[in-house]
Amino acid sequence: MDIGSTSQEKARFFAGACGRFKALPGQLMARIISIAKSIKKLGQDDPRRLIHSFKVGLALSLVSLLYYARPLYDGFGVAGMWAVLTVVVVFEFTVGGTLSKCLNRGFATFLAGGLGIGADYFASLFGKQGEPIVLGILVFVLAAAATFSRFFPRIKARYDYGVLIFILTFSLVAVSGYRVDELAVLAHQRLSTIIMGGATCMLISIFICPVWAGEDLHKAVASNLEKLATYLAGFGDVYFQSCKDEGSGVGSKDGNGKSFLHQGYKSILNSKNSEESLANFARWEPGHGRFPLRYPWKHYLKIGALARQCAYQIEAINGCINSDIQASEEFKSKIEGPCSRMSSECGKALKALATSMKTMTDPSSANPHVENSKAAMKDLKFALKASSMENADFLAIVPVATVGSVLVEITKCIQKISEAVHELSQRAHFSKTVEPTVSPEKPQQQQQLLHRGIVRPVPDTSDDGNSDDVVITIEEITTDSPEKGKPDQHRVLKPGQV
Repeated sequence: MDIGSTSQEKARFFAGACGRFKALPGQLMARIISIAKSIKKLGQDDPRRLIHSFKVGLALSLVSLLYYARPLYDGFGVAGMWAVLTVVVVFEFTVGGTLSKCLNRGFATFLAGGLGIGADYFASLFGKQGEPIVLGILVFVLAAAATFSRFFPRIKARYDYGVLIFILTFSLVAVSGYRVDELAVLAHQRLSTIIMGGATCMLISIFICPVWAGEDLHKAVASNLEKLATYLAGFGDVYFQSCKDEGSGVGSKDGNGKSFLHQGYKSILNSKNSEESLANFARWEPGHGRFPLRYPWKHYLKIGALARQCAYQIEAINGCINSDIQASEEFKSKIEGPCSRMSSECGKALKALATSMKTMTDPSSANPHVENSKAAMKDLKFALKASSMENADFLAIVPVATVGSVLVEITKCIQKISEAVHELSQRAHFSKTVEPTVSPEKPQQQQQLLHRGIVRPVPDTSDDGNSDDVVITIEEITTDSPEKGKPDQHRVLKPGQV
């Protein structure tokens, strides 16, 4: 009995192993297809990634000639490998990132190499026994001071990589100088190859399909404003309508209304690091396109910080939307109008500001919407004062009242965003766009209205025979009525009534 069960287990094991072996080619093919789709999606999301990969390969191929070409190899020797290493570590996705690392590496290597040679010469003055002690002290002091400087925010943001290369290069030159006789030749070769590698990266990054960090920052901040505008433009109608239609599916938490409100703005909450990195790289870039040299990139960080502040306020609103507490319908109806107008006007203002940033034109078109949002905020205050909440349920009022108060904070935040965009437009010299206040058809229509009428005296039946009354026939012009121009009103005006 035991022998039979053992044979059955072996048979099942071999059958399972055979099945897995047969299914292996299919699983492998499915895995390959999945990887291919991921690669295709990655390239389609941003085709610049594929171009960047080719640019890095081209730069490495060019600097490899220092090894492949015999005349170049005889001039640089093994130090040519520093050019290859330079390309690997400094070639970044954006032009600003590449220039930042190349210039930091170049200046740091030049400064550290010079100080290293000077340190070796200074230490040699103390004889063979004192030289290693002096070198050790100099390496300790300069490495400790350079490392401490990395904690300064400004140096950390812009020159951290350069300080790191300075520590590395100075230590290598100073320490190796104790054993290497031709230290100056070695330092010259390394500096030359590093400069060649960095120059190759900079030229390829700038002149072959450049990716500008400043342009990416400009588009990212404008896109964030558009995301906020999309949320706020539909918030009022969706929120209050979903409250009215509770139970019909529109206002449910899984309904289309509120799921729409959750889209877009969440990506703004974690945009600080990327914006600061792009702004830092943008400062290294030369003038290009619509962005001249010394462009005010800091103001984009200010606008981005205000946009995140607004996004956090929206996150607070979502907490009230998803609350399980049944809100007071009576209280909602009293503040629905001002809240809807506030969110709508704020959305329109942000949309106008985003469009202004994208087109780099004067953002004055957002001013009327900002003023309308202020007026709606005042209307909300009047509505709250007029409403009687003495007998109201406190728990039922809290969610809606919180939504109203957060909308007030959002309105104030958007006023600050508008001021920041106006300041950016002045410093960046956005182009002025003057829109006609009256369309070309309006003067002609007004002239027609002025001439379209009949004035005639009314026969007077009084004894003196003088007519003091006139009849003015006004013809109403309507675009949707077939009886255009038909007199529809007669009025008798006496002297002193006109």
